[in-house]
Amino acid sequence: MLRIERMSELYCLVKQEIPRLRRYARALTRASDPADDLVQDTLLRALTKLHLWQPGTDIRAWLFTIMHHQYVNTVRREAREATTVVDIEHISSNLVATTDPTARRQLVELDRALARLSAEQREVLLLVGLEGMDYGSVAQILGVPIGTVRSRLSRGRERLRELMGRDREPQQTGHSPDTEAPTTRPNTAVSLPKAA
Repeated sequence: MLRIERMSELYCLVKQEIPRLRRYARALTRASDPADDLVQDTLLRALTKLHLWQPGTDIRAWLFTIMHHQYVNTVRREAREATTVVDIEHISSNLVATTDPTARRQLVELDRALARLSAEQREVLLLVGLEGMDYGSVAQILGVPIGTVRSRLSRGRERLRELMGRDREPQQTGHSPDTEAPTTRPNTAVSLPKAA
């Protein structure tokens, strides 16, 4: 009975992550049908390998790692099979839920720019920017050191700015915002005048 309760608990934990998995899959594949297939493959793999998940570890990172591996395998398989190219115009029309033509244009530009990034840079940008994951979790999911995550993020942001025709963001003195780990507190330092 205890085993059944534990499995039920684990299924609930996995079920809670489905919206995040779908969002990331949609951003990776840039189409709804392949994204649904990727989520389905990920969940099937996770549920058949659930006995390998270690209690006390982050189930979200574990699921995203499975999804990453599934995605890489799919891309490699499709490259071998020489699949057709996805129509960006068709996909972008489905992404926008606003009547603002400027917002739609910006989303199309962003979609095109993301497509031109290397897969490594795109994955890091999506996990950090879209999913809000910390660098350590991204490193674990992708199987790379944190320094590599930071480097890919920095280069990906810079390339995205170039592709979008935007100037580089102003640098703060002392460090680059692209290489610092995200913080949850804003910088509250205040410069006080020196005493005479």
